[in-house]
Amino acid sequence: MLIGTISHWRKQLLAGSISPTELVEEIARNIDSRNPGINAYISANKEAALAEAAKADLSLPLGGIPLAVKDNICIQGEPTRCASRILENFVSPYDATAVCKLRAAGAIPFGRANMDEFAMGSYGKNSAFGATDNPAAPGHAPGGSSSGSAAAVAGGMAIAALGSDTGGSIRQPASHCGIVGLKPTYGRISRYGLVAFASSLDQIGPLTQNVEDAALLLNVLCGHDPKDSTSSTRPTEDFTAGLGQDIKGKRIGLPKEYLSSGNDPAVAAALDKAVKTLTELGAEVVEISLPHAEAVVAAYYIIACAEASSNLSRFDGIRYGHRAANTNGLDELYSRSRAEGFGPEVKRRIILGTYVLSSGFYDAYYAKAQKVRALVAQDFTAAFEQVDFIIGPVSPTPAPALNDTSLSPLQVYLSDIYTIPANLAGLPGISVPCPQPEGTRPIGIQLLGKHFAETDLLRVASALESALA
Repeated sequence: MLIGTISHWRKQLLAGSISPTELVEEIARNIDSRNPGINAYISANKEAALAEAAKADLSLPLGGIPLAVKDNICIQGEPTRCASRILENFVSPYDATAVCKLRAAGAIPFGRANMDEFAMGSYGKNSAFGATDNPAAPGHAPGGSSSGSAAAVAGGMAIAALGSDTGGSIRQPASHCGIVGLKPTYGRISRYGLVAFASSLDQIGPLTQNVEDAALLLNVLCGHDPKDSTSSTRPTEDFTAGLGQDIKGKRIGLPKEYLSSGNDPAVAAALDKAVKTLTELGAEVVEISLPHAEAVVAAYYIIACAEASSNLSRFDGIRYGHRAANTNGLDELYSRSRAEGFGPEVKRRIILGTYVLSSGFYDAYYAKAQKVRALVAQDFTAAFEQVDFIIGPVSPTPAPALNDTSLSPLQVYLSDIYTIPANLAGLPGISVPCPQPEGTRPIGIQLLGKHFAETDLLRVASALESALA
């Protein structure tokens, strides 16, 4: 099993204790031995990774470090399937900006991480290429939709990975797999080359073994991109600058709405432990309110599905992707290509999104959901006038059983209740593991910060991580 952070392997590479080629070989061996039982990767192009490793520049910040990439982030010459049959044979003609930035920093994109199809799911079970198991809690869901990215890191098959977060898809799998997952402020990282689910909510981010690695990757990934009109022009900074500094005097808000009786006892206990730890570190934890917390799931699924309905209309069986054979006319080509290519959850969300955008229902659903979104953002603005950060659970429960068929789609959607608000408001959020007794399922604690406050957020997350270790 692969043990070691980015910093660890960088030291080994610079000392000559291991070469980039040997590191890729080591990861490939771990994938060969562990992936058949976990299914974290859909594919891994060892030959391409070895070719890049042979010319790796160790003077660069991530020189020689292989990283897994979620299957909805484009890598030139590699399949980008979004874990869907409709894109099963699609090979990307270009690199996503995030991948370009990784390459420019010397990293080696290696492996296409499994995911919920088109990033639509919370448990890692919706992939057309099979469910992903949780290496930190075998037989349980790894979380979604960045299921493979989290499982690869937690299972020793990747040093770190890229994921995407639309409603918690980085933070929730990080929580369920016992690793760190960071969703940056909306616009921090270019979305160019990220296959869109819901364009106003999607954000690329890292899944790592510790907070320091998340900061190191953020240093590389951030920056304005003229190819993405939503990309922030805000200057980048050194996100490792606050690591190791104390957090005395910081005010951290605990929303009373997050202290629900619906939380699993283990989640409630982990949150209580984190609050006490932060207090012992000198922070002041105070109760706050997010009045519209109960409305976030309904508003999110209307907005996200509406945007998905629009974005996924490009998969029509004509320009690229799966095309049904022997069709009679354009309508049948569209309907059969999509019926054969999309999975059940994607179809469900397209239907819902098309409905809320249709004539007569737009004002009743979509317009109202956007008003709720504005109210949610206002709740956070008011809260951050009182506190510096907000703490809460990542998920109401630890990872459910992978084959639990009793959960309805609505119950699955409700598992995102604590992560969705950050996407609606565009805020940065991070999941930090709270160590649990041996033999139990991992649980993460979520910290949210103000817009573009990642340096301070990582400082608090690092302090909490160190104190809980």
